[in-house]
Amino acid sequence: MRFNSATARAALRLAPAIVAAVTLATTGCSAVEKGVDKGVQVAKDHNKSDTARAKVGDCINVINASAVDSDTEPVTCASDKAVYKVAQVHNDKVDCGADFTSYEETLNGGTLAYLCLAPNFKAGLCYADSPLSGYKYADCTSSEASFRVAQRIDGQSDDTLCGPESDSVITLSDPQTTFCLAQPK
Repeated sequence: MRFNSATARAALRLAPAIVAAVTLATTGCSAVEKGVDKGVQVAKDHNKSDTARAKVGDCINVINASAVDSDTEPVTCASDKAVYKVAQVHNDKVDCGADFTSYEETLNGGTLAYLCLAPNFKAGLCYADSPLSGYKYADCTSSEASFRVAQRIDGQSDDTLCGPESDSVITLSDPQTTFCLAQPK
């Protein structure tokens, strides 16, 4: 049998397909499954907001607080508006514990991201507090301000550390932090 140039080109085009089929047969379907799983995760991550993509240690600002649909954004932790620090990141709903506020992002009834957030208050600043929507940065002269942080003590979780200026205390066990609170000025 004689090969002409068209037959040779067809054989050369067929060779990569045969190599790919043999490779798939020898590696099994796990490579395909991993590729599909990664593709599903990429698609799921694509639907997440910037807040839902946050990592442990990132900080979050609450622009508008709501029990159902809050408007949030990631910010540098040094920012005055860095109200929360991400303590845990989950793909499913979990119990975050008493020290944390939770943030859930859903799509079509499924959880895309579930974050456990620790307060990241700064001394001298004021915040609004709502039992339904959590904390939000507030100007100390606004009627929205619920409290001022008189003192922040890192590395200790002890409500006896606050002085007479404080009228309430928030303590965190992880990371150990004490926030001494006073009336806004």
